Amino acid sequence: MYKDKTILITGGTGSLGKALTKYIVENFKDIKKLIIFSRDEQKQFQMAQEYPSDQYPFLRFFIGDVRDKERLERAFKGVDYIIHTAAMKHVHIAEYNPDECIKTNVNGAQNVVHAAIENGVSSVVALSTDKACSPINLYGATKLTSDKLFVAANTIKGDSKVKFSVVRYGNVMGSNGSVIPFFKEKAKTGVLPITHPEMTRFNISIQEGVELVFFALENSYGGEIYIPKIPSYNILDLAKAIDENCELNVIGIRPGEKLHEEMISASDSFNTYDIGDKYVILPNLFKYFKEFSHKSSPKKAPEGFNYNSKENPHFETTLSLKQKIQNLEL
Repeated sequence: MYKDKTILITGGTGSLGKALTKYIVENFKDIKKLIIFSRDEQKQFQMAQEYPSDQYPFLRFFIGDVRDKERLERAFKGVDYIIHTAAMKHVHIAEYNPDECIKTNVNGAQNVVHAAIENGVSSVVALSTDKACSPINLYGATKLTSDKLFVAANTIKGDSKVKFSVVRYGNVMGSNGSVIPFFKEKAKTGVLPITHPEMTRFNISIQEGVELVFFALENSYGGEIYIPKIPSYNILDLAKAIDENCELNVIGIRPGEKLHEEMISASDSFNTYDIGDKYVILPNLFKYFKEFSHKSSPKKAPEGFNYNSKENPHFETTLSLKQKIQNLEL
């Protein structure tokens, strides 16, 4: 599928972008080109040191911002597959910088859609977040809007053959700015700040996130939102897994935070299907249901089904978290 093809990753110097790059260079030896598109010059410089051009001649680094449609149009020329990871993702920063969040997460998504259509790209997979489901903060609202833009793109593309799909999941273990590296740094002080002792979150490894992206690239018909079945954890269990000897300081929920996250709301249940190790939310107008059913053997979710981190049947324990954190360090 990827032989002699070109893949572009927006936000390619981020945690997931780097993991996607590693996966691609290790598994797709016969691709034509891999383009790392991001606005961070220093991170591109550092990443280029890891992948010297004499060993990875197919790798390209492209400075640009998804806010800049003209730059995207130029970057997308000759590209077959796009993985859209670029986003502002910190909830509290988005609350205090709403214009900037909208410019990147909403306008940027719209620019990716139109540039992909105009350049004849084959397939686009956009990364979402659990915070896009029933959002209560600006970040979640912008990501829900982004999801809607990518799903709707399948109906506005005209004669273009491009397919747009979305993958949605929770916190990625060990990613930049996530709770595990934050807790590990705070553990050096002997005190861990806890927002709320009952708080729960979904948990996914970066490798599982990468695999979900490529599942979507290889299996989507256009308009699907894929949600993996992943475990949850309680924030106290995570704190104990980091350092059980640390004092816990309850600081309260920050602006825009939820006590529990959800990835499928009861309103989504009418279009949600269980396809084994993941769920998929189909668009209202989905003309490929026959082909999808033949390929995925879907089971309709019950009316009112809700997939949230509190009522998730699968929970991490302190021991399982500790083992996964140790593997992260390895």
